Amino acid sequence: MKARPSTTAAGGALLVVAVVLTALNLRPAITSVGPLLADMRGDLGASALWAGVLTTLPGLCFAAAGLTAPWLARRFGIDSAIAGALLVLTTGLLLRVIDAPHVVIGGTLVATAGIALINVLIPVVIKSSFPARIGLMTGIYTAALQGGGAAGSAVTPALDEMLGGWRFALGAWAVLAAAALVVWLSAMLRNRATRPPAPRVEAVAAAGRSLLRSRLAWIITGFFGCQSLLAYVVMGWLPQVFIDNGLSKGDAGLLLGLNAVIAVPISIVVAPLASRRPSQSGWIVGLGVLGITGVAGLAIAPAAAPVLWTVLLGLGMSVFSLALAVIALRARNAADTARLSGMVQGLGYLLAGIGPFAFGLLHELSGGWTVPWMMVLGIYVIQIVLGALAGRPRYV
Repeated sequence: MKARPSTTAAGGALLVVAVVLTALNLRPAITSVGPLLADMRGDLGASALWAGVLTTLPGLCFAAAGLTAPWLARRFGIDSAIAGALLVLTTGLLLRVIDAPHVVIGGTLVATAGIALINVLIPVVIKSSFPARIGLMTGIYTAALQGGGAAGSAVTPALDEMLGGWRFALGAWAVLAAAALVVWLSAMLRNRATRPPAPRVEAVAAAGRSLLRSRLAWIITGFFGCQSLLAYVVMGWLPQVFIDNGLSKGDAGLLLGLNAVIAVPISIVVAPLASRRPSQSGWIVGLGVLGITGVAGLAIAPAAAPVLWTVLLGLGMSVFSLALAVIALRARNAADTARLSGMVQGLGYLLAGIGPFAFGLLHELSGGWTVPWMMVLGIYVIQIVLGALAGRPRYV
């Protein structure tokens, strides 16, 4: 069985803009919540359990929706699937601010479903449309993604004050999603009018050995899952950790933004450099050591040097660009990239979804933040080991 052809042909300038603008929308739906979580709970009368579900939901939704992305790409084409996902994201961002706690959960579920589909499909676009510039385009895409995450946490508290409440502040991000949809549709229509169709992407269930039997595919999945788990713990809980240690809501949001924006220059520089070498293991381990140092500082004395811990943690989390690059670099072609991306991000985000809930539960049980950060340290060690193995020059 063959897929419908993707109309995303060899990368032009408009496609680059569409990819960047789309990437800017893949984190604000999540990072915008952290600085306003206390206000949301107070206004809605929601419990700590509700907050735990809200911060855990993105990872679980990424897993479920991400596993369906390859099928949607085969059924409708990659570019149409991404356009539909952007429409779903825009709808979810608007829906979640109009009513009660269960509507917030439902709208977040819809929004993150759209993000999940895009997460899986963009690496396929990069592999097929920019085959000679995988590292560069992955770095640009990841930098835009991280920049969007930084804006979500840093700008949302200002929007809260400017627009008069958390509902308007969170809903305002739908404007950015709608803009990305318009540009993506423009790129899609232009490609259909001026370019030949890109090669077909084979079905995930194509003949051959299942990736579920590939040791390397599972290693990459574990590496991606660990770094995603750490990222969602940080995005969901870091502001509250700082607030509980004496920082203001605005400063906590700015620090979360700094954590995300640190990865922007690192992604642009490191991903292309690492992708030019046969092995990416050294870069993965080096960034991991920096990140684990930041986590240790947060576990021992979070208020002693919050900026330093945030910067170190941000440097460590910039390994995300290499996690995405590895998906394309360990696959031989676009078909294998689609299969590997679906497995890695679907199952990886399922693992990641455990993190924020476990972090919050350990906080409740221990009455402090040291024990949850010790859990994070353990996960970080596993990430470094799996990342070193995933970075070795092999193919699934």
